[in-house]
Amino acid sequence: MKKHLLLPLFSLASVLAAEPAPDFQGGIERLDPAIDQLLAPDAKIEVLASGFNWSEGPVWKDGQILFSDVPENTVFGWKEGDKNAFISLRPSGSLDGTGQGSNGLALDAQGNLILTQQGERRIARLEKDGSFTTLADQYNGKRFNSPNDLVIARSGQIFFTDPPYGMKKGVEQDAPYHGIYRVDTDGKVSLIIDDIRWPNGIALSPDEKILYLAISDKEAARVMAYDLQADGSVQNGRVIFNAQALKSAERKGSCDGMKVDTQGNIWTTGPGGVLILSPQGKHMGTILTGQNTGNCAWGGPEKDTMYITADMFLLRVKTRIQGY
Repeated sequence: MKKHLLLPLFSLASVLAAEPAPDFQGGIERLDPAIDQLLAPDAKIEVLASGFNWSEGPVWKDGQILFSDVPENTVFGWKEGDKNAFISLRPSGSLDGTGQGSNGLALDAQGNLILTQQGERRIARLEKDGSFTTLADQYNGKRFNSPNDLVIARSGQIFFTDPPYGMKKGVEQDAPYHGIYRVDTDGKVSLIIDDIRWPNGIALSPDEKILYLAISDKEAARVMAYDLQADGSVQNGRVIFNAQALKSAERKGSCDGMKVDTQGNIWTTGPGGVLILSPQGKHMGTILTGQNTGNCAWGGPEKDTMYITADMFLLRVKTRIQGY
């Protein structure tokens, strides 16, 4: 693991984002009665902050929601009672400011912030002194493309996707594939899937026996599931939901970030907002945001509030289920 230079960690009081825009249009689409067990009939979408370039990768940490603004190379934060979001970390993913910032965020067992840093082409841990430690930046001598999203298993293993979305213009891929990787606690990196184009979001089932992928292929947006083996490899890849048919001028976006609740339901961003799928892939409903929607995560003291990063917006919806 490599340690890198100290970074300017901005004051949590620093404010950049504007107050919520008044013209947000959204709602909840109910396609199956089972959704009432997940979202109350009177559930509403709240706009918490707006004015971002492209919001992504939310995670709940220390009583606040943190999330990336990828093009702005910034991690923002928001907590109850705030009128605006504040700058928590900048730069977040490109140390020299010439590349993309962080995308997916997660917490390890010690509560440390783990980031996919697109500009630095690595997975990194934020240290208490504001420096970054590289957890992984290559496989078999080949640099990653631009790590996009990640999930951390109870074992401490990190699974992440590596499409080239965040690569600098003119920089060529070192590897000919868009890999899905596993980083073991000893730092060993394994390529577990190499035949998917445009992998994006990633999640684990509550029993950690299934690995889910959101695929943002323009021609084949979908959610896939793989059986996770004891050694961390995967088998039996299959499509459990085809989202391509949902795309329309009114329903922007593709399959991107995703999370799983304690009952195993999959909450994945997709055309229109956040799609709510059963463990078998049945589409039960959608949190309609009217925006290209990047990611989502549970937070709050009871972990029963869904926070959503949707283009320029930070949103939330109270749920009847807790996040895994």
